[in-house]
Parts: sequence; structure tokens; C-alpha cells
Amino acid sequence: MAFMPASTRPPLKPLSRRQFLATVGAVVLGAGLGFHASPATAFNPQRLRQSMQQQHGQSGLAVLEEWFALLERLRGQEVQTQLREVNDFFNRRIRWVDDIHVWGQEDFWATPLEAMGKAQGDCEDYSIAKYITLKQLNVPGERLRMIYVRARIGRSQITQAHMVLGYYSTPSAEPLVLDNISPSISPASQRTDLDPVFSFNSEGLWAGGTTQSRADPLARLSRWRNVVERMQSQGFI
Repeated sequence: MAFMPASTRPPLKPLSRRQFLATVGAVVLGAGLGFHASPATAFNPQRLRQSMQQQHGQSGLAVLEEWFALLERLRGQEVQTQLREVNDFFNRRIRWVDDIHVWGQEDFWATPLEAMGKAQGDCEDYSIAKYITLKQLNVPGERLRMIYVRARIGRSQITQAHMVLGYYSTPSAEPLVLDNISPSISPASQRTDLDPVFSFNSEGLWAGGTTQSRADPLARLSRWRNVVERMQSQGFI
């Protein structure tokens, strides 16, 4: 899944080039925001239950309890098991629905609580939920990156802005791809339908195939900061 300059790829459809660049710019601005609270001390199940009950009622609370059970079951398991189970959990419990129909906004990034509570979301919501869950299972954050890609639709040259979660066994390793549009976890080299643009996590941003982050964790803030702030208030971090 080598990074390539954006100029070498066909223009995005159905997003216009202007829309795509605006989205990329917003992500880049926010990607540098890190959160460094220790999950062992900042994670607050009781506050999460209260937040879910207030925002989404009993149906949301039931899914949250399933999530707690997942965490309990996967603690100490091999990372491959954790990746597979977390990927399956969110792919099965969240139905893909465009942001405009869920949130009334063109591009809204939901917290895991909001995605589970609605039982609906789009690609960013799946990726964020899987990322936070795996970090809570003590998968090192530096091994996880949300990867912004262009996904080709079928056998055509039409592409759609998309996000997946990548697991890197080492900083320079080929990532394993966790994706809501594919039930199996595959090495990036097998996902020839995806053209990566950049990847990011709480510590930085990577582009151009480099192993060196190109963004200061305290850089300018955008959607990612907003998600982090809501996760903090809800009890995730």
C-alpha cells in the first residue's frame, strides 16, 4: 500500500476535486492532535454508561455492554485475534449510512459511543471506533493508523474518498487493512482497489511512503480534535 502523489491518481467521483481537497485539508489540519492520557486511568466505564444512556437510551446501552464484554474477552489475547474480533464487532453492529442522513451534515466524525448508539455510520466512524477499541486493548498506538484512501468502485476507474484502519507490526511494515466494506483483514498489497493518500494517528501524520511523521502532534486542530474532545467528555480517554 505504497503512498503515491495525489497528482498521479484519477480525479475523485462522486466527490469533486475541490470537495476532496477540502476534506483532505481538514483532516491534515486535525491529524496532528495527539491525546496522551493513559487508557488505564482515563477510561471511565461508568461515565460511558451515563453518556450512552443520556444520548441513546437502552438500545445504545445494550450495544455498549456488548462492547465492554468484547474488551473483557479480548484482553491478553494475541493481536491477530484482537484485530479480527474488533473488525467483526463494528462491521456487524454499525450499518453504513451517509453522514447527511445520520447527522444532517456532509462530513461528521462520530465517536465510538455515537456510532454504537446510532448503530449507523460511515467509513471514518468505523475506523475511529476500531482504533480506540484496539488502543484500549493495549495495542500500541504507534502500530495503528487511520488511512485516507481513494477506493475504486468495482472494476471501473470511478473512485470514492474512503478511510480504513491499518495495523503496522513495525513502522515500515506493510499494514494489515481493517475495512468496513470487506469482511476479511488483508495485507495492503492485496487491496489493489485502494490508493492511499496519507495516514495518521494520535501522534502524527505520514505521507509519501515515509516512516517519519510530517506533522507536529500539537499542530492546528480540526475534526480530529473535535472527536477527541467528545471522547474525553464521554469517558473514552
